[in-house]
Amino acid sequence: MRLITVAGPPSSGKTSVLTKVIEQLTKHQKVGVVKFDCLTTTDNKIYEEKGVKVKVGLSGGLCPDHFFVTNIEDALEWGLQEEFDYLFTESAGLCNRCSPHIKDVFAVCVIDNLSGINTPNKIGPMLKYADLVVITKSDIVSQAEREVFAYQVRITNKNAKIIHVNGITGQGALELSHLMEEASSINSLKNKMLRFTMPAALCSYCLGEREIGKEFQIGNVKTMDWR
Repeated sequence: MRLITVAGPPSSGKTSVLTKVIEQLTKHQKVGVVKFDCLTTTDNKIYEEKGVKVKVGLSGGLCPDHFFVTNIEDALEWGLQEEFDYLFTESAGLCNRCSPHIKDVFAVCVIDNLSGINTPNKIGPMLKYADLVVITKSDIVSQAEREVFAYQVRITNKNAKIIHVNGITGQGALELSHLMEEASSINSLKNKMLRFTMPAALCSYCLGEREIGKEFQIGNVKTMDWR
């Protein structure tokens, strides 16, 4: 089974891109999806309407990345039990510091042209360490903006393949599905490692503290230099 992690900022078009790719893959492959989110999601209904089996994991008050890494082994086991040819995990990089990619597991980052030309410079490991970067909403901006945005992506990640996909029309989805074939088969995550460290925890506010003041701030705390 091929396991593929898909990440990107909220509303960048991850689900739209995946559904178009899955339409290509399900012609001859069995596909499953695990959707990781925070409070709620209805994206599972979109996949189900396509006849794709999907599991939803909501992190609630926990960091989505930490929630992802503590559930990914069970997600893989579910995929193997279902005998999928492809299993996609989809998660939103809410803080742009997220790192939901695993060494030797094919990693995709979805980012959209409307997020701003400098956005690629503001996104961390989920873009910098991706094997493949999918740029969406290219039809809404000018050719010059598309080229500058893609250039900024290339500066951030010098090794990834870059492809433009239209999540509405599906243009580029067939090519993307062929690129997915580069993913290696996997049946265990034992001894695997994340490509980069997760966002740092753990402070008093992570544990439910609400009072403001230095006397309440313990654990992993970082302050600015006001001199």
